[in-house]
Amino acid sequence: MNELQAFILGLIQGLTEFLPISSTGHLYLGRHLFGLDDAGLFLDTMLHIGTLIALITVYKNELLSIVIRPFSRLSILLIVGTIPAVIAGILVDDWLEELSVTGKTIGWEFLVTGIFLWLADGMKKGYKTLDSIRYSDALFIGCFQAAAILPALSRSGLTIASGLFRKLDRETAAYFSFLLSIPAILGGIIFQLKNVVSSSNEGISFMSMFIATLSSAIFGYIAVMWMLNFLKKRSLKIFAVYVWVLGVFILLMQFTGTF
Repeated sequence: MNELQAFILGLIQGLTEFLPISSTGHLYLGRHLFGLDDAGLFLDTMLHIGTLIALITVYKNELLSIVIRPFSRLSILLIVGTIPAVIAGILVDDWLEELSVTGKTIGWEFLVTGIFLWLADGMKKGYKTLDSIRYSDALFIGCFQAAAILPALSRSGLTIASGLFRKLDRETAAYFSFLLSIPAILGGIIFQLKNVVSSSNEGISFMSMFIATLSSAIFGYIAVMWMLNFLKKRSLKIFAVYVWVLGVFILLMQFTGTF
């Protein structure tokens, strides 16, 4: 992996982690395009560290508050919302690894993501703010986050959509979605570490990894801030159409044997 490829993959990870279009699906496509499938796990871990840095930068005040008050209502909401993803990660680890390597289901998963985005965008305007989110809301959103463990189901897309289903206002749905992703991404990194040491990173220099991680952090920060403002007045349907087009294209490529 050269420096330009590293920058592009970091850009893809940073933007698509928080735009509701699936970072894992796009990263799979990017790695496949550059012939870097063998470096998937190690590269993915470093790129997720980049997006975690972006989230810590955006939510530093909230995280500091959680550290000071670890049993606050917000802390418990995040714990409740994270439990389904932890259970899913333990139960489907081996099966999920096979799907991530082959990419055989990502076309269908992009289509499903689009369906949820379209349906959520048609919901009546929500009224719940962060202070009025209930534990049942957090659990409901967490179940959608757990479902997004599949490669091309967008985690941000499904959690934002599920927040809208639970009558959160649009800005709060995005805000809580991104905040909830912090323990999920951190947990994923920790969970992957046991396999990273034995994974292949042949041909990937320290500089390339540094550029990929830095690029992921910078563009992740941009994507978070942009989405928080975008959802105040804009529609999710543009993202639904995008993932539908991408999903159909991938399925056609798979059907013809060219992908």
